[in-house]
Amino acid sequence: MIGGYKLLELIENEIIERKEEGCVVPDFGNLKEKSREELEKIYNELDALRVSNDFPFIEPENLDDILAASAGCNYKAEPDKGKLLDMFYGTWLGRIVGCILGKPHERYPYGAGDGERDGWECIKEWQIGAGDRFPPIDYISEKSNAAEKHGYTVGCPDSLKGNIKFAESDDDIRYLVLGLLMNEKYGNNFTAHEVADMWHHYLTKSMVFTAEYVAMQNSYTCELDDSDEKLNFCRFYHNPFREWIGAQIRIDHYGYYNAGDPLLAAKSAYRDASFSHTKNGVYGAMFFAALIAAAFTEKNIKRCIEIALSVIPKKSRLYNDIVFAIKAAEESESEEEIYQKLWNKFRKLHPVHTNNNAAVCVASLIMGGGDFVKSVAMAVGAGWDTDCNGATVGSFMGALLGADAVPDYLSKPLNDTLYSSICGFHPASIKECAKKTFKLYTDKEKEYEKV
Repeated sequence: MIGGYKLLELIENEIIERKEEGCVVPDFGNLKEKSREELEKIYNELDALRVSNDFPFIEPENLDDILAASAGCNYKAEPDKGKLLDMFYGTWLGRIVGCILGKPHERYPYGAGDGERDGWECIKEWQIGAGDRFPPIDYISEKSNAAEKHGYTVGCPDSLKGNIKFAESDDDIRYLVLGLLMNEKYGNNFTAHEVADMWHHYLTKSMVFTAEYVAMQNSYTCELDDSDEKLNFCRFYHNPFREWIGAQIRIDHYGYYNAGDPLLAAKSAYRDASFSHTKNGVYGAMFFAALIAAAFTEKNIKRCIEIALSVIPKKSRLYNDIVFAIKAAEESESEEEIYQKLWNKFRKLHPVHTNNNAAVCVASLIMGGGDFVKSVAMAVGAGWDTDCNGATVGSFMGALLGADAVPDYLSKPLNDTLYSSICGFHPASIKECAKKTFKLYTDKEKEYEKV
């Protein structure tokens, strides 16, 4: 067992990951018939593979190399201080509302489909069977005739319509709180080692998943310090999840703390993400940190996306996939048309991979046309990682529009209360969290921070 996962499961996912990274993977035969010793040897062979010369993408790991391979971000602006607290409240509230809206569908079959229908079609079946709108513009109903018709269910009863009295604990909320704590303690001056220390202090193994679980376990094994050798061990060793969505959902607060400075936000996101992720897993974190930072000062959504693209490698898979999402959204006339284009393009990716979910978020922002509810509904209705995408889009839209953009029917059931399973924030006032972010932003002295 490595990080709670069986070696066979890790190898099966590592084979997929190596192929996605551009390696030619040999046929290892029936893995289920292999001994433990043989499986370990196969994993070593997978680790030793190199990207094929004809792979069309260039995807560096080091921050300087990533930025050198990007278009270069020259955007920086000062936010309106008179509106900043409202924007911080909007972004905290937007992220939490989007997360709660998507939580009940973060399960089979809405992530990967049911064999007959894609995930978005399964959500549509539930919504229509409940007599509700699709994409979902309100919290998810507990009952639907899709239960009898298809055997579907929804989860998270505390996040279902009529039951909600607070924002229940969730990793999307937890990492937002941890980002606040990181910025309170270090500003932008932290390392991946200090990210690990923060996790060890506040998180249990039951609170982390996939890449985070493995990296956390690896960090205990190697006694992580700031050396590249140990950092690489944490994020690579038996970690086939290193390009999945985990880092992308951790970085919102770096966008808040660096409001108006997308490049600095992306650099902080890199330091956090590089503890557990590589390549597109890191690029997703950098992209969305920059996107959210830009939203505080640039109010044209397409321009925000262009700014965020300027911090990731131009020849990466993620860059290519986001450009695809932009074009597909601009050329689609309905939610269902864009959903089908996205699923046709990304169906082979895992439901919690970075790239398909990043594409959903970008397409939702464009199709949403600047409307908070429509944008978040689009992100949730697409399937795949519904709560993460709802949270990310809600976070951006809250920064873009402020708290008034979140309608009362979505905000009031939360009773200004979040639970995070983190000491001091279980429970916590959403408004008070926004005030903490505002104080951090207004108190910081940027001239002492690393750039």
